[in-house]
Amino acid sequence: MKILDLRVAARAIAPEVVADPATREAALHTWRGRMVNEHGSAPVFLALADQLADAGAPAAQIEAVRAMADEERAHGVLCGSVVEALGGEALAPALPEEPLPVHADVDRFEAVTRNLLSVCCLSETVAVALIGAERLEMPAGPLQDVLTRILADEVGHARLGWKWLAEHQDRLDAPRRARLGRYLAVAFAHLEAHELAQLKPGGPVDPRLGVCDGAAARALFYATVETVIVPRLDALGLPARQAWAERAAA
Repeated sequence: MKILDLRVAARAIAPEVVADPATREAALHTWRGRMVNEHGSAPVFLALADQLADAGAPAAQIEAVRAMADEERAHGVLCGSVVEALGGEALAPALPEEPLPVHADVDRFEAVTRNLLSVCCLSETVAVALIGAERLEMPAGPLQDVLTRILADEVGHARLGWKWLAEHQDRLDAPRRARLGRYLAVAFAHLEAHELAQLKPGGPVDPRLGVCDGAAARALFYATVETVIVPRLDALGLPARQAWAERAAA
């Protein structure tokens, strides 16, 4: 098992955090999980950059996506700094490295479009909504500053996918749109399972420390998919509403 050790870098940041003993353990669990997930997202963006290169994307765009991997690592350190400030250690099992799907059944443009849909238009757009709501509930201070920094980068990560779709509308002919719709049903099912596993209701809640209400976060997840993601994808000519409705059978 690979261990993620961000203790040295995290301790160099040292935000001031006053923890409520009643919710400290829940906060440690939350921020350590974020540390692992954020840092573990870096390989995804490196793989996306390689796939964009294979699809003939401009060099500047490829380098911008590689920089997003650095941002994810920085987010991991920021989250680790909160773990340390709460009295824990920025040390945990790393996420297992899973290769980004290559989608060998389609050409390289369509393959990377699938992954941009899943990573950016779905996962990162949901992250923007959840982090944004959490930040609004948090009082001004070092923890809100951490979320502000992370949120700004996540907005850019989400925009990557939406911008790609908008710029390549002329390449999305009817057969491609139909195939992307079938893929979306699978991607939606995966997204839902992942988010529900992360957003568990019934635990301690402390907005001051970034410990959210799991039930409220689940409601926000569904609202984001149904009122933001699905309509926007539909407007771009993808059968997202149908895909969302059919996700259980995907």
